[in-house]
Amino acid sequence: MLDKEFWNNLYETAQTGWDIGFPSTPLKTFIDNIENKDKSILIPGCGRAYEAEYLHLKGFKKVTIIDLSPLALDAFSKRLPSFPKSQLIEGDFFEHQGQYDLILEQTFFCAIEPNLRKDYVKHTSDLLNKNGKVVGLLFAEEFGKDHPPFGGTKEEYLELFSSHYNIEHMDIASNSIEARKGRELFISLKKQDCLT
Repeated sequence: MLDKEFWNNLYETAQTGWDIGFPSTPLKTFIDNIENKDKSILIPGCGRAYEAEYLHLKGFKKVTIIDLSPLALDAFSKRLPSFPKSQLIEGDFFEHQGQYDLILEQTFFCAIEPNLRKDYVKHTSDLLNKNGKVVGLLFAEEFGKDHPPFGGTKEEYLELFSSHYNIEHMDIASNSIEARKGRELFISLKKQDCLT
């Protein structure tokens, strides 16, 4: 079961291959082009939250991060003690309530059980304001089914997200880190105005 204990254990035993130690290049580039620093931003399954650190240091004040692992959040807090504790949440993303302009996706979608993906699509949409977006990265290849990361295909993602989003962009990222070149899709998904 992919619960708090599972993720804490990975941090305790340094089995954190997804943790690259800095903001992902495609997301850093995206953040550099956000003009409105008043956007409310959520980063689910944030881990050690390098993107949140980058946003905070660039002057974004309305960044909320959430993760099941207190060890990951503690590592972030020690690195960035000026980040507001009220915007740092230890908990289950699927139980989180709030309203945001932007949800940043970075290795969270691939870490949840695949049978929760439809719930992810609906819950992200519920958390977004009108014209809100999910922007980030998804793995563009299949992995094993017995443990995270869980991959997928562009075709699968298009079908999944089109129920709640207009797909603005979903293509192989042009500026991935070397280990992920050609292996991840950069996505920009705009919440649909009216869901039927």
